[in-house]
Amino acid sequence: MVFLGFGFGVTQESWLPDAKQTGAAYTLPPGLAPLARHQADFTIVQGLTNKHSAEAHWGSTFWLTGANRYAEPGQSMHNSISADQVAARELGKDTRFTSLQLNGGDPSLDGPGHGPGLSLAWDAGGKPVAGLNDPVVAFHRLFSDETLPLAQRQAMLAKEGSVLDAVMEDASQLQRGLSKRDTDKLDEYFQSIREIEVRLSKEEKWLSVAKPKAPLTEPKPGLQGVAEVKLMYDLMVAALQTDSTRVITYRQPISTLLTSLGIKVAAHDMSHYSPGERMEASQKRDVTQSELLAHLIDKLKATQEPDGTTLFDHTSLAYGSNLRSVHNLDNCPTLLTGRGAGIKLGQHLVVSKDTPLCNAWLTMLHGIGVNAERHGDSTGVLKEIVA
Repeated sequence: MVFLGFGFGVTQESWLPDAKQTGAAYTLPPGLAPLARHQADFTIVQGLTNKHSAEAHWGSTFWLTGANRYAEPGQSMHNSISADQVAARELGKDTRFTSLQLNGGDPSLDGPGHGPGLSLAWDAGGKPVAGLNDPVVAFHRLFSDETLPLAQRQAMLAKEGSVLDAVMEDASQLQRGLSKRDTDKLDEYFQSIREIEVRLSKEEKWLSVAKPKAPLTEPKPGLQGVAEVKLMYDLMVAALQTDSTRVITYRQPISTLLTSLGIKVAAHDMSHYSPGERMEASQKRDVTQSELLAHLIDKLKATQEPDGTTLFDHTSLAYGSNLRSVHNLDNCPTLLTGRGAGIKLGQHLVVSKDTPLCNAWLTMLHGIGVNAERHGDSTGVLKEIVA
């Protein structure tokens, strides 16, 4: 399962298909034109709403969670688990990396385009999951051999485990006489400790297992924008191909992408476009992102599995943004592809007003065998695209 999220939405006039043309017989708009060769293999869903994104440009924060940031009074922000991490509980059991979080460019350059968080992923307690910002670092994490001897790495893990034991013992002594709020905060802390324990246990299991040989060469450092996105996409395919992980999120760059295209308009200004330079920048960004996505789909289709199928046959991929344009949280641009979740492809679907974006995530989760009752603010699956 792969989630590709980008901030600041799209150019709605040239990215969204005509709402009157639904089903398979629809005209691909200019913003999606580079994907024409794959039109039979993706579905566009219009009308999905991400209503709980109180801060419209917080694209990374609520895109995969659908959380209500005001769910708990007195908190400045509250989030819940993201769809990728729900999937990782099932798909990540047998892989070295339970999930892989990738980030593009320098998130600080995008201003409010990403919002709070360290990636697109949020854990069961609604806390941010860290991501890898550099494709070179990601390459070495996936494929480079460990330099320390096995015994030394085992000793380091054992030391981390003993520190956690001491921390848990000290924390348990604090429980007596605490207020309800403090008790809740301590429970949250315990949950974080338990998650670290699970991670350490899994790392120990894989210590003696050699990493797979990289199916691509070591990347050059310093790549940004278009080159960086293309490389990250290639790394994703390599990670899936080697079964290093089965769940990936990628918080895509905006500012560095624009710079690499020779665009001088700031990302935030571009999203508040009107006819002229800003709109032209937005449209150029859309087309470039579609070209890159087409490249990724090409790679997924070209990567053969041992049984004669392709990686595309076993992958479920979502591509989109938390908002449509400007500060509009309705009709979030959503493209679904890959045959891994049993979704009807080659379709243009327009759903009823106020349909939660999380209905798409619930549909994908059900499609890969995770039978969650709900996710975020979902109200059910998108029955129209369930095969």
